[in-house]
Amino acid sequence: MEEARLILKRGRERSLRRRHPWIFSGAVATVEGDPGPGDTVVVLDQNGNFLGKAFFSPKSEIRARVWTFKEEPIGPSFFKVRIHAAIERRLGLRDTSARRLVYSESDGLPGLIVDQYGKCCVVQFLSAGVDRWKEVIVEALKEALSPATIYERSDASPRKKEGLSLTQGLLYGDEPEDLIEIVENGARFLVDVRHGQKTGFYIDQRDNRVLVKGLSHERDVLNCFSYTGGFSVFALLGGARSITDIEISSNTLKLLKKNLELNLTGRAGAPPTHHEAIKGDCFKVLRRFRDQGRDFDLIVLDPPKFAESKESLKRACRGYKDINLLAMKLLRPGGILFTFSCSGLMDPALFQKVVADAALDSKREVRLLKRLQQGQDHPVLLSFPEATYLKGFILQIE
Repeated sequence: MEEARLILKRGRERSLRRRHPWIFSGAVATVEGDPGPGDTVVVLDQNGNFLGKAFFSPKSEIRARVWTFKEEPIGPSFFKVRIHAAIERRLGLRDTSARRLVYSESDGLPGLIVDQYGKCCVVQFLSAGVDRWKEVIVEALKEALSPATIYERSDASPRKKEGLSLTQGLLYGDEPEDLIEIVENGARFLVDVRHGQKTGFYIDQRDNRVLVKGLSHERDVLNCFSYTGGFSVFALLGGARSITDIEISSNTLKLLKKNLELNLTGRAGAPPTHHEAIKGDCFKVLRRFRDQGRDFDLIVLDPPKFAESKESLKRACRGYKDINLLAMKLLRPGGILFTFSCSGLMDPALFQKVVADAALDSKREVRLLKRLQQGQDHPVLLSFPEATYLKGFILQIE
């Protein structure tokens, strides 16, 4: 069948010439043919010059996403090559049994996420294009990895923007265990791939957790939005004097406690670390701590995404400022703050400004020690800066 053609308005081809893969609805002049969701279209400029091959998303503001800037067929062999190449890029990643194997546009497969937890692969098909080729992608993963399980977690909100329903379930092999044990830089974790956030675990914070370990010795540590305790476990292994976790979900706190217990043997001979788990809203708990005069040596702020849309960005900035200001007021002199934003719409410069405003209002000297980002298995294609979503700082509060 002949591929449909998508013709851009004059001047709107510039971003594609710079190899950016997104085509917004406002850039489209005409569509020739009758492509359905996920179907391949040939992208042309006003003069009929070839720009690339993309998949069509009639329900999305991003009307098409480019598969390739070459004149090559889009079929099973295309996906096989792309998936093998993505896996090859991660072969140097050692000391962990959990890694991101495919990261969407950065690996030339827009909307596809593949995370590996031992012999279990958890996949997300977040765009019409990869959803259209789901069976082919699953076969390519089976061939490349020989996994025991391929489990789908396409229950994320980006699918709604593509006009796709949310779905979840087994795609291949054995049903995943209720809790899968992984090892990361000497730490052990239990991961719930069925019910956990994203695909079950925040793999992107791997490198930053090690940094927390190195700064936790004999410190009182507060981990906000603690989820299943990634930072807390590394604080434990780093010799923290005490760890306080704040998490809004009771079930998640239960798993956090299991993860801490799993790693107690890693501190053989060391004095026990006092642990306190608090179920509650972090903003409210931090205000209560402030009013009680509680303080800490090291605080981790790793909140969920505050900015879901451009319209919510101003409100998100207020949220980031409030939570950072509260944390700064709870730190003892010389204390360390790890602060993060995972909101893709919050660019690093804006996030730094928001944190700087919080520092100003705290009336304390605050120094930036180190900039932080997502792990190397979440690479950023330079022509697609939107792949940079996780940003953070290590700050020292005087």
